[in-house]
Amino acid sequence: MRRRSLLGAAMAVGPARSALAQASARRRRLAVVSQADLGDNRYFRALIEELRRLGHIEGSTLTVERFGRDSGASGMVAGLQQAIRAEPDVIYAIAAGSSLKQIQTAIPIVALTADPVGQGIAETLAQPGGNITGVSVDTGPSVHGKRLELLREAFPGLSILGFVTLRVAWETVQGPAMRAAAEAAGIRLVAKLLDPPVSGKSFREAIGEMPRDGANALIVGDHPAALGFRSAIVEAAAEARLPAMYTFPETVEAGGLMAYSFDLIDLNRHVARSIDAVLRGTPPGVIPFYQTSTFTLSINLKTAAAQGIVFPQSILGRADEVIE
Repeated sequence: MRRRSLLGAAMAVGPARSALAQASARRRRLAVVSQADLGDNRYFRALIEELRRLGHIEGSTLTVERFGRDSGASGMVAGLQQAIRAEPDVIYAIAAGSSLKQIQTAIPIVALTADPVGQGIAETLAQPGGNITGVSVDTGPSVHGKRLELLREAFPGLSILGFVTLRVAWETVQGPAMRAAAEAAGIRLVAKLLDPPVSGKSFREAIGEMPRDGANALIVGDHPAALGFRSAIVEAAAEARLPAMYTFPETVEAGGLMAYSFDLIDLNRHVARSIDAVLRGTPPGVIPFYQTSTFTLSINLKTAAAQGIVFPQSILGRADEVIE
C-alpha cells in the first residue's frame, strides 16, 4: 500500500513538475524593432551582455529576432506590426516614439524613446500604465537647448542654424524643443526633414542645401539613422563648411566637430533590466521609465583646426573626450 501510495503521488505531481520545468526552461523570445541597422554596435552589445548577466543567454535561453530594417517608407509602424505577428514574449522598440500609439497589442514593450509622457505613450515616468515601459533618451527641451548653447559658445558667429532630422522626430519631440531653443537664443532655424527610407545620400543632399538657405552652422538630430550614416554626414558638413553639433560620440570619432550625447551604453543596460523584469512576470505598466541624467561632451580638435575654430577653455575644461 505504501509503495502504491508513493507511486500514485509521484504520478500526480510528476506531470505538474515536468510542465513547470519545461516552462522555466522554455527559450524566451525578444523582438528588437529598429529602422537602423544595429549591426554589432557597442550599444546593442551592451544590451545583450547585460541580458546574459541577468541569465538570458542569446542562443540558449533567449532568441533575439530583429524587425523594422526593411520596413522602408512604411516606417516603424510596419516594423512593429511585423514583430507583433511573430508573437514574442517582449518587444524592444528603438526610436519608435509616437508610432507606439498606432498599434494594438497586449505584448509587453520596452521602448528607447524621447519624452514618453509628452508623446502620450506613458501616463507618468513613475507609473507608465498600459503595456509599455523603457528609457527616455533626453530631458526634454533642455538637452536641445544645451546643444545649441555649446555650439554657439564654440562658434559665436552662429546666426542661422540648420537642423537635419527625420520628419517623425521633428513633428513629435525635436521640433518644438528646437524652435523654443532657437527663439530663446535669437537664432533663425532652418529645418531639413527626411522621410524613410533614409540613406547617406539623403543626409548629404539635406546638408548640402543648408548654405543656400543661409545656414552657417548645423545640428543633426538624435536618431539611430544619424548614427548609421555618420561618415556621410561628417563629409557633407565638411563640404558645406558648416561647424556642426552631433548627438553621438562616434560621429566625432568619424571626424565631426563636437557632440553632446546621452550615454547609450547605460541606457541599453537599463533596457535589459526592464526586459528581465518583464520576462520574470512584472507588468510593464508598473516598471518606471528610466530617464537619463548623464551626458558627455566630445570634441575633435583636428576638425576644429581645419575649420578655423578655436575652442574656448570653458568648453575644453568640460569635455569628456578630446580627439587631437
